[in-house]
Amino acid sequence: MTAQNITPCLWFDTQAEEAAKFYASVFKDSKVGKTSRYGKEGFEVHGKQAGTVMTVEFEIAGHKFLALNGGPQFKFNEAVSFQVHCETQEEIDYFWSKLAEGGQEAPCGWLKDKFGLSWQVIPTALPQLLTDENSAQRVMKSMLQMRKIDLAALKRAQAA
Repeated sequence: MTAQNITPCLWFDTQAEEAAKFYASVFKDSKVGKTSRYGKEGFEVHGKQAGTVMTVEFEIAGHKFLALNGGPQFKFNEAVSFQVHCETQEEIDYFWSKLAEGGQEAPCGWLKDKFGLSWQVIPTALPQLLTDENSAQRVMKSMLQMRKIDLAALKRAQAA
């Protein structure tokens, strides 16, 4: 399988283009692609003015997404989130500050961005830290006290 067979479609009210540009600016190897616009046809169904943005294709680090301006009927919630795996504290700090700006911080590395989309900014070492039989409970206790993940603190908890 060489092509991406599943493309997440993110439903926005009217911010699809803004969101696509924002996400492409945050992640390396990302870009905004084609934009489609609503026409006169179907106005009685979609209620959008002809010429306004309907969809925007974009890629984040090589993964394809579609942003749709579908209207205010549906909102994002924590049932779906995207994980950003970070090797270093510097990466954690970068993605946390960019994605949380204008949004809402939450416990254990979770946040909602300014569009309401949920993200988990986590270290790549987290699965190992949470499955080590000797230290997993200490690591979990430490992480539960955090919003943005402090990798050094998790490693100290593991070593304690």
